[in-house]
Amino acid sequence: MPVFVAVDGPCCAPNDDSRGPGGDPAPAAAPERAGEGAALVTPDLVELAGGEFTMGTDGDYGYVIDGEGPAHRVELSPFAISRFAVTNAQFAAFAEATGYRTEAERYGASFVFFGFLPGGGDPARAVPAAPWWQEVEGADWAHPEGPGSEWTERADHPVVHVSWEDALAFCAWTGTRLPSEAEWEYAARGGLEGCRFPWGEELEPGGEHRMNVWQGTFPSENTAADGHVGTAPVGAFPPNGHGLHNMTGNVWEWVADRFDRNFYASAPAEDPVAAGGEGPAVMRGGSYLCHASYCNRYRVDARSSNATDGTTGNLGFRVVTDLTG
Repeated sequence: MPVFVAVDGPCCAPNDDSRGPGGDPAPAAAPERAGEGAALVTPDLVELAGGEFTMGTDGDYGYVIDGEGPAHRVELSPFAISRFAVTNAQFAAFAEATGYRTEAERYGASFVFFGFLPGGGDPARAVPAAPWWQEVEGADWAHPEGPGSEWTERADHPVVHVSWEDALAFCAWTGTRLPSEAEWEYAARGGLEGCRFPWGEELEPGGEHRMNVWQGTFPSENTAADGHVGTAPVGAFPPNGHGLHNMTGNVWEWVADRFDRNFYASAPAEDPVAAGGEGPAVMRGGSYLCHASYCNRYRVDARSSNATDGTTGNLGFRVVTDLTG
């Protein structure tokens, strides 16, 4: 049985405190909604009826560290959520149409897993608390591992190296929004109650891989037993009961909420969202770097956080819209 190591730091994604001396980039103006042009890249949306479900957990890995509990009943209004995470191709269309430059582009660097860099990269650029992360000059959504890597080689993969603010800009242009944390978890559960994964309780039912996570010994050896090293196409694995793909594994996904370890204890019962204020934002779902030996966050009830200007090679997003009538 694996030993879960509780890590309260940048194991899943570095934050702005891990950046070098380059300083904060100037803020980018949010693009206005583009109407029909935006409709060309608006993600495929699945309508969900909403209703009541149990959110969170009463005693899993991150109950204290990540504020995953207490388990509590939540009532949600109807909404529609994208079947897949936003892809590189969709984000490229947005960037081309609006001229938007992401925070990583304006800063001039982002964080990349060292195993993707020639010779393991430069240890001097590593994050001390998580040395598998290195700050790479020129890494951004269009150049996922820095100069010489191109998004066009993975057009149907989830866009990465986008901050929370970048995700909000895409949403503003497409007339969508980020899901609340409660909406994300309701969608991820796929209609199942009390299960750890979108398909049930077993990580690999019948020996079948259902998501893209680290296989082997982290961080030195990835056997790619699930078929992927790094990101996978957004539709690489079968959907959950709601028809949604890769709600766990592949890349972390930004949600609308600000991170608060104590929010679940006092959250409203109807359409809760921890909005407003300062501080980091919540990310959900785990990524291709998650492994049971140090991070058990690839569950539907798991949560973590990152600074709103944080950008990494394992963090993307999906979108939602409200349903009325």
